[in-house]
Amino acid sequence: MIEIVIAEDQQMMLGALGALLDFEADMKVVGKAHNGEEAIKLVKALNPNICIMDIEMPVMDGLDAAYELKDHSCRVMVLTTFAQPGYFERARRAGVEGYLLKDSPSEDLAAAIRTIMDGRRVYAPELVDMVYHNETPLTEREEQVLKLIAEGRTTQQIADELKITNGTVRNYVSVILDKLEVGNRIEAISYYQKKGWLR
Repeated sequence: MIEIVIAEDQQMMLGALGALLDFEADMKVVGKAHNGEEAIKLVKALNPNICIMDIEMPVMDGLDAAYELKDHSCRVMVLTTFAQPGYFERARRAGVEGYLLKDSPSEDLAAAIRTIMDGRRVYAPELVDMVYHNETPLTEREEQVLKLIAEGRTTQQIADELKITNGTVRNYVSVILDKLEVGNRIEAISYYQKKGWLR
């Protein structure tokens, strides 16, 4: 019997997922959580085989929770509405074994759980395509400058670290904003993170 914990903040979705999986002869939902923090507690208390995790939840999101469970024997599978490369990249770094979208056919969920229990990974095909067709427009040097901005460095600190002038740093920033089609440094960082490019 595959024992499952579900983490989902929408009550109706949580109930529907529980009922759907309980219909499967080889599966049993042993716990339901409304946020990532509850999910971690349930996984540690119940030691299920797999935890199905939504991403955007209150208190602690699903990806932070997945990362906390990285070394636990429980496998983690993300089930979300968000087909964002940034989320997918974070999920892979957190060691999740599956990433499915909520608009997938319902029979795909049970099949994905069995595949994961067989030791294989399951990723929504559109996400895999997105990652392969999702390359940063920035050069290595421009990316280096943006990473330093994201770390909170000033123009002078960036210039000192990269051994270039203040004016050159400002030129890089201007080019970065143009390439990403954003208005300021904060928008650039946010956009870059959302795309999964800021590692």
